[in-house]
Amino acid sequence: MTCGIADLAVGTVSVESLLVSIGAPRLRTLGFAIPTPFADAETRLFVLLTQQYADGAHSRYNGLVRRLVSFQRAAACAR
Repeated sequence: MTCGIADLAVGTVSVESLLVSIGAPRLRTLGFAIPTPFADAETRLFVLLTQQYADGAHSRYNGLVRRLVSFQRAAACAR
């Protein structure tokens, strides 16, 4: 998560920064200091994954979002 926050802070578009952008509202409520998220992060993430994984982009996207949700749930439990 820290790589995504760091990338987002300097404006670097990466898989990690886009995931942090997607999860920003919930991450903020959990106490994380999240910079301004990228607009249309979901679409931008899918496009980026399509460039890297072609036909496997959809399953990769779903897996990453599941990991984000899992992290958010774990962080909520740790509070």
